[in-house]
Amino acid sequence: MNRRRLAAVLSALLLVVAGCAAPVADPDAAGDASNEADGTADPADDWSWPDDPPTDRLGWEAGYWYNESIAVNQSDGLNATEREAFVARTMARVEVVRELEFEESVPVEVISRAEYRNQSDEPADPVHSDWNDQVWEALLLVGEDRTIDEVFDELYGGAVLGYYSPSEDRIVIVSDDDQPTIDRRTLAHELHHALQDQQFGLDGSPSTQDAQLAESGLVEGDARYVDRLYEERCAADWDCVPRPPASGSGSGSYDYPVFLTIYAPYSEGATFVSDLRERGGWAAVDDAYADRPASTEQILHPKRYPDERPVEVTVEDRSSAAWTRYDTDPVADTVGEASIFATFWKHRAIDRARLQQDTGAYSPYNYTAGPSKGWAGDAVVPYRPASDESYEANPHERGYVWRTVWDTEADAEQFERAYVTYTLRLRLGGSYAGENTYLVDDGPFADAYRVTREGNTVTIVNAPTVEQLDEVHSRE
Repeated sequence: MNRRRLAAVLSALLLVVAGCAAPVADPDAAGDASNEADGTADPADDWSWPDDPPTDRLGWEAGYWYNESIAVNQSDGLNATEREAFVARTMARVEVVRELEFEESVPVEVISRAEYRNQSDEPADPVHSDWNDQVWEALLLVGEDRTIDEVFDELYGGAVLGYYSPSEDRIVIVSDDDQPTIDRRTLAHELHHALQDQQFGLDGSPSTQDAQLAESGLVEGDARYVDRLYEERCAADWDCVPRPPASGSGSGSYDYPVFLTIYAPYSEGATFVSDLRERGGWAAVDDAYADRPASTEQILHPKRYPDERPVEVTVEDRSSAAWTRYDTDPVADTVGEASIFATFWKHRAIDRARLQQDTGAYSPYNYTAGPSKGWAGDAVVPYRPASDESYEANPHERGYVWRTVWDTEADAEQFERAYVTYTLRLRLGGSYAGENTYLVDDGPFADAYRVTREGNTVTIVNAPTVEQLDEVHSRE
């Protein structure tokens, strides 16, 4: 999504009341994990819980058992000793919940929100950024008055609570307090990302928007599911560090429909992971990292994973000599079901109340609606003027072809109707300008649009003027 991968907890976390308990039982009564299956003697038979074990094991990290008490008071911030104990015990607890072992410790840094906002991203590739702007414009989510990078900067700057960086093997917690504190649920979430990276690898990212969101549905869903189970243990039988009060200073203002798009993995991923676990325990979740979800359709409809793969959609280049595709890899993007839902939510082509109705046990939102749920595949191909002079002089002279394929003709018809009738004409004020052609005169999406449907396929061509539609993508 033209951003570095942020393993971030966004702003919609639930408040949970913590319970309390003291260490009451040997977490490894069966014996030292170093025992071999051949029955050889344990090299440390004289060890007994609760002393530190001679070898690492689930539920113990850096001198702390998962169920022992620690002295941490965040009212005046965290000192080094408190942070060390807090992080180590949380690691041990994440191991117990997820039934996976950390292979090494994870550095945790706490910074202020001002520091986070001042951090600079790697310089963006201007050509790829321009290409990506057309993808988000095709979704009718970010128009010509802004760039998607500007929207992301605004959104992430106010909503991120923390992130894990696979390339740096470290966690950064963003604190809104003058004396930096750590929210235990955020810490558990980001530590689980480190655990995922150590066990399965998180480097690299798919090439399309939909595939990125889909993979995040597994990665973020696993972490959200684990931090939810963590909180349930705090409420039931663990003595947990109280969560700092929410100050609200990090909320900021941001584009809500774009937020909905990138929040889909956080909202729906935990339900997806819960479904996997019901099918085959944690082993089924582990196995999914070797066969990661290929589309947000699979995240939104877990029963479609792993068998229902997205249809490969191609767009033949029928542009004139005046237009060209971007020199990017890939040339086309796939936006997917979750992003299309956000489009129709923004433009009220669906009942907005649907978003908070019929949600799952682990999902704050419901991303399914008639005009988007029959999605089978899509491809967005942005176009620019072939002349570099014209390209540089006219930043809004762009176009694109967006082809969507649907499960049935009825699904394609429903998408077309929602797009043309409710979005182009009713919400954007588009007027009829010829066969299957519409013109939006004003606003950030002021352009010409040609929308055609053949069977279960809908093709949308966009250009600055009606006359240029055939130059971007000629009729057959």
